[in-house]
Amino acid sequence: MDRWSKACALTIFSPSPILTVTIEPGSRAEEVHFHAGGQGVWVARMAAGLGARLTLCTSLGGESGEVLRSLLAQGGIEVLAAPSVRPNAAYIHDRRGGERQVIIETPSPVLGRHELDDLFGMTVTSGLSADATLLTGERQDGVLPAGTYARIAEDLRGNGRTVMADLSGEPLRAALRGGLDVVKVSSEQLCGDGRATGDSTEEIAVAMRRVGAEGADIVLVSRAAEPALLLRGDRLIEVRGPRLHAVEPHGAGDAMFGALGVCVGSGLRLEEAVRYSVAAGAANVMRHGLGSGRGEEIERLLPQVELHPTAVDLRTSTDAHLADRP
Repeated sequence: MDRWSKACALTIFSPSPILTVTIEPGSRAEEVHFHAGGQGVWVARMAAGLGARLTLCTSLGGESGEVLRSLLAQGGIEVLAAPSVRPNAAYIHDRRGGERQVIIETPSPVLGRHELDDLFGMTVTSGLSADATLLTGERQDGVLPAGTYARIAEDLRGNGRTVMADLSGEPLRAALRGGLDVVKVSSEQLCGDGRATGDSTEEIAVAMRRVGAEGADIVLVSRAAEPALLLRGDRLIEVRGPRLHAVEPHGAGDAMFGALGVCVGSGLRLEEAVRYSVAAGAANVMRHGLGSGRGEEIERLLPQVELHPTAVDLRTSTDAHLADRP
């Protein structure tokens, strides 16, 4: 992987990182682990592990923000941080019993006007010199106006830069208005957004077609244990990966997105980039850490990932489903 990823520079937009504290059982005594978390951080961790040069654009404040800054620096991630007057979100989870028990969780702060201006400016400035900019979501609704995503996408695409997004809800709709090269989304999110009424290949294909029509050149949908789907133009491809026991099912999508960003930013062919990203998602579920699949594991899983054209007629399916809806 390093032979082609070291030249790749990525900017990752991460509006609401979180400080995570987890109590785990140990071999001799209980252990307490501190990590930087949140979607953007997990995506960045995957990309950094694959050798990309990263700039994480975020907002940090309070004691939790200072700890986050230190943890991110240890992970080899360059941080551009808009200073916040409010502390970053944090949680404490207890996993000694095998299941995750929430002890406390604090919300992410809503960004003020000056904080938002700083975060927007540093993201666009960094993205203008990056091979790709990856847009990730808020931890909860209302951290920043959804239109921020449209502005970032429009400004960067208007200057010929590559913009990718792993979003849902109003942030996805806004980013699509700005225009996106690649959208990665889960089938669950498509159903939750009302874009799909079921998780069959036909229903998801219709939803993907809508996402493309709203402003995405390429759409990749993860479907938990089912094969992922890739849409480019009128071509729908099923991406079959290995079936593995999931130690930690959460974060597979973030690992996919981080790996996909490195591959696209490095200029890899789309089909090979998608194969690699699906292998990265599979590697992640075998580990406890989110966004922590290793390059050597991914390389060994690659032969197990296959691309298969589907028999779905996109134009016929889309027309039929649209006719059934008001």
